[in-house]
Amino acid sequence: MHSANPQHDTHRPMIPRQPAPPAGRATRGALHMIGNAHIDAVWLWPWQEGYQEARATFRAALQRIDEYPDFVFTCDSVGYLAWIEEHDPELFAALREQVRAGRFEIVGGWWVEPDCNIPGGEGFVRHALYSQRFLADRFGVMASVGCNVDPFGQNATIPQLLAKSGMDSYVFMRPQPHEAQLPGPTFWWQAADGSRVLAYRIPHEYCSPAGHLGVHVGKALAQLPHTTEPLMCFYGVGNHGGGPTRANIDSILELERSDQYPRMLFSTVRAFFDAAAASGDLPEYAGEIQPHGVGCYSAHSAIKKLIRHTEHALQAAEKWTAVAGGVADMPRVTDQLEHAWRQVLLNHFHDTAAGTALPSAYDDARDQLGEARSIAARLQNQAIQRISRQIDIPDEERMAPLAVFNPHPWPVRDTVEVEFGSVLGNGAIVAVDDAQTRTAVQVAPSVTLTGGRRRLVVPVDLPPLGYRLYRLYPDHGMPADAPIDAEPLLENEHLRVTVDPETGWLSSLVCKATGAELINDDAARSGHAVVLDDQTDTWGHGVVSYRDVIGAFTPVSVRWVESGPVRQVLRVHSEYGASTLTEEFVLAAGARHIEVRVTIDWHERLRMLKLRFPTALTGVTATHAIPYGHLERTADGHETVSHSWVDVSGELSGRPAGLSVLNDAKYGVDVNGGEIGLTALRSPAYAWHTPKPLPADGDYEVMDQGVQRFTYRLLPHAGDWRAAGTVRAAAELDQRPLALLESYHAGPLPQQHSFAAVSDADNVVITVVKRAEDGADDYVVRGYETAGAAANATIDLAFLGRTVTTAFGPHEIKTILVPGDPSRAVVEADLLERPVSTSAATGRADAPAQTDERTGTDEPARADEPA
Repeated sequence: MHSANPQHDTHRPMIPRQPAPPAGRATRGALHMIGNAHIDAVWLWPWQEGYQEARATFRAALQRIDEYPDFVFTCDSVGYLAWIEEHDPELFAALREQVRAGRFEIVGGWWVEPDCNIPGGEGFVRHALYSQRFLADRFGVMASVGCNVDPFGQNATIPQLLAKSGMDSYVFMRPQPHEAQLPGPTFWWQAADGSRVLAYRIPHEYCSPAGHLGVHVGKALAQLPHTTEPLMCFYGVGNHGGGPTRANIDSILELERSDQYPRMLFSTVRAFFDAAAASGDLPEYAGEIQPHGVGCYSAHSAIKKLIRHTEHALQAAEKWTAVAGGVADMPRVTDQLEHAWRQVLLNHFHDTAAGTALPSAYDDARDQLGEARSIAARLQNQAIQRISRQIDIPDEERMAPLAVFNPHPWPVRDTVEVEFGSVLGNGAIVAVDDAQTRTAVQVAPSVTLTGGRRRLVVPVDLPPLGYRLYRLYPDHGMPADAPIDAEPLLENEHLRVTVDPETGWLSSLVCKATGAELINDDAARSGHAVVLDDQTDTWGHGVVSYRDVIGAFTPVSVRWVESGPVRQVLRVHSEYGASTLTEEFVLAAGARHIEVRVTIDWHERLRMLKLRFPTALTGVTATHAIPYGHLERTADGHETVSHSWVDVSGELSGRPAGLSVLNDAKYGVDVNGGEIGLTALRSPAYAWHTPKPLPADGDYEVMDQGVQRFTYRLLPHAGDWRAAGTVRAAAELDQRPLALLESYHAGPLPQQHSFAAVSDADNVVITVVKRAEDGADDYVVRGYETAGAAANATIDLAFLGRTVTTAFGPHEIKTILVPGDPSRAVVEADLLERPVSTSAATGRADAPAQTDERTGTDEPARADEPA
């Protein structure tokens, strides 16, 4: 057998195979002992140290494999294998040999153990897509077991994400029994669409001391039921890697000979789940598995904003490079996009994304995510320029062409801002579209103090996943901006919004469609930007809610910034202690939402800032965005996690009404009755874990100091959030239209064009249009059902000359594989882009996507099988 280290102790005798267990154990099932080494890529150390530790750990595991004939090692993060491949080919070859021999088990099927709440839905998809393809290519296997033992809670979409990427089971540890009650250690976990996986919660700990395992196993058994069903216990030195020691393994052999313990097997996670599935009926559980460490939803604002923005930048770049491949001969750039996505996946790592790592980790994360965003921006620009140069733009004197691109496959009305030179003079400007409709352009203060530049605010009405050309002209006949009224009132045809100068917050928010007043005046005066005492550690261990208000920001100025035909902008500047808060309330003509642009300069320690949105709603239902889905939760004031939106819907004066709060960077929220609280930031110490006390002299670094910016939108509505189009509205905030100053040139494309559109189903959101990973001319379309109601969607892929009609089940994530060759059928695929004929997620036959023919695929072996 190959040894990873030729210098290991060759004189150590080989341990004989385990003897038969003593009699008298019939009352307990076997305990599957899983040798592993949890490796935190980043935590109290930088990623470079984690990189080296992966190599050292795997070498040690190969030594144990050589020395103990029954020992099996389990690895759960594909990214670490990729690290080994890029710098230690000899070790990588040895690992491949042991995978084939069944001694080195690969589980997880994701790049790292990510935070299981912060990444977006598509981020989780890419963990499986790139990881499972890596395993199939390098090892001839794919993981069949999902594994996230260390992350701080599990979102409710995970069973569907696993089942549609080749995994039928899942092992985790948090939240632990004192934090969340589950029907048993082993249970069927079901997602909202009906997908399910067999799940197991690890007892006690995923890692162990380096010595004898008697205490470790005893504590694990104390958390497990006395049953004849199989159970599982992880062991091995971990966090900073290490893995099972000789003392660990020897103690298992010793304990195995004792009647005081169940039969103990050197085993694999796959073998355990196979035994558990065969043991009989198991309980079921549906929904999320939360919480653990609710402070993680808000710790380190910058990393969370970077992750959100980079994920959406890559998705937008993929759409435009796909379209440019179809209409402008842009070459495939899938390798560059995969590299960028891998940088994102690495920074999904739970201690990075959760904000619980050391300070320098976030310098590295900024650079890695910055590289990914740079790749996305460069590729998107190449694609859009390739498309835009084909627009037919005749030469006109004193005209400046502006091409505006919509990344969503549905129509979008918005405003775009673009810095512009003096070619059009210093007077009024008008925009004329392809239908010869004239629209006023508002001039806003430039971001530069150097003369000759102006910021133009242009209202746009864009076709689905396409562009529209606006021709900008000087227009001395346009009326001047309206005089600014001293009253802090913003109003358009849909909303009437009044700001109270004494509180800096809304005293009135009226949706004109109903005439109902959404603001509870008494609650509004209790404080909008409130400061809370937060003496909890970085994770927020032991916290259920944050309610200890110690003060609020006080407005010091309320003044108009803009008031014109395109939009009104009112700026509220407030102060608290050494910190300042600026909120710019922006109401555009025709908008159904009010946008608030936030700038915080924060200098408080061990404090939290919450932005509160009180309403007069009664009978409230609180709904939260989760990765590729939504979830209703009790409006009890508990801190919880939401993605791009949270909604309260209920009644006003006996009529249905509600408020959705959308944002582009935040995750921590609470809902208490009809009031939403958005956690803007926390300032705990870095990587501080109770019960260790903080230094009494205060000599430690805290988070979120200095300036940060984000945007939120208030979307009042009649009915509930489904009728309000909340999901699409949130997507439009995360991926905004892009404006490109153009020039004159002839071309085959008209001045308005749509490349892809989804129709017939407002509750279907298409999130991905990309080149397929395989097939030079193939494409992938992915979307999900957002409202919990079945839908038939028609997806017009005009840039490919194809139309797809497909059925979405409630809450279903669906992937469509579209061959570039029109003679080949469109087929449904799993999340790994493999054609499917029957859903592995639910066991039901799925309707074909505009096809009566399915293409089979040769699948690699599971990771527990020899290739």
